[in-house]
Amino acid sequence: MSTDILLVTVPSTTGWRAAVAELAAGFERVGVRVRVAEAARTPRVRTFGLTDYVEARAARRAAQAALADGPVGAIVYCSMTAALLWPEPGAIWLDAVAAENRPGRHGVWQRVVERRRLGHASLVLAMSHRALQGAPWFDGPVVVVPTPVEGSGERSDERDVDAVAYGANPAKKRLDYVLEAWSRAQRDGERLVVAGIDGLQAGTGVEVAGRMAPDQYRALLRRARVFVAAPTREDYGIAPLEALADGCMLVTTPSPGGYPALDLARALDPRLVSDDLAPALRAALDDPVAGYAERAAELLEPFSRAAVDRVLAHDVLPRLLPGWSAS
Repeated sequence: MSTDILLVTVPSTTGWRAAVAELAAGFERVGVRVRVAEAARTPRVRTFGLTDYVEARAARRAAQAALADGPVGAIVYCSMTAALLWPEPGAIWLDAVAAENRPGRHGVWQRVVERRRLGHASLVLAMSHRALQGAPWFDGPVVVVPTPVEGSGERSDERDVDAVAYGANPAKKRLDYVLEAWSRAQRDGERLVVAGIDGLQAGTGVEVAGRMAPDQYRALLRRARVFVAAPTREDYGIAPLEALADGCMLVTTPSPGGYPALDLARALDPRLVSDDLAPALRAALDDPVAGYAERAAELLEPFSRAAVDRVLAHDVLPRLLPGWSAS
């Protein structure tokens, strides 16, 4: 079976699976045949170094099986981990590099291998402009290809939820930090709804929505005035981008990482970007900037499916497939 583009991926998180599905759909919309080689799920192990190794080995096996099944025009490894033990060189689509998100002993072998893989990659597809900030030595070809983000439905001017936080992986999202800030910022009758996590104890002004189906979660965003975030690090951050796309104001800490929504938040209202979230929350709730949602929609245009499709057709495929030309 002949394939134009083979995507090799490690299904490490729900977010990465959704991102790869979006990338595959984008390639298909511009007219190429796509196959996804998804690595088998791996057992939980104790360290980041071993986790990356077993996931990279599973990605290698998935790629080898796909390559044995028929010729491919080009390979795109979806994440740095998927590329670490590649059986053949290809392009790499990444949100961050190990040199930045695997410091110290956590990346003792990955950082070494990563330099070789980036040096031999046919093309690097970066999810954001800062995805490669941990590799200032890299001077190869780069094209920014974000995961598309669009509004989920018709917005309402009536927003009955004051704030939403996404609590999956609560340590990474610093949910305790968000809740403490909300306890200082909230006024009588205001409520913060926490989604994406089960078992959290509700409290005064805090409701727990738990894990939600994607359409239910996006419907919640369309009812919310503010989305609040305080990640320890955000390599991409689909949740804040979705919130902006659905008309929420973004209140966030200036967290490290690629985090493209942080740039948008600063451009829209710099008062809402602060290590002290309580006054930022009050600024959003008491004195919102006029036209915030409309300006956010304009800034999000490069993240639309149409914009990403244009990048794939005009900037990516001509470099991956000899003879390709956008119609």
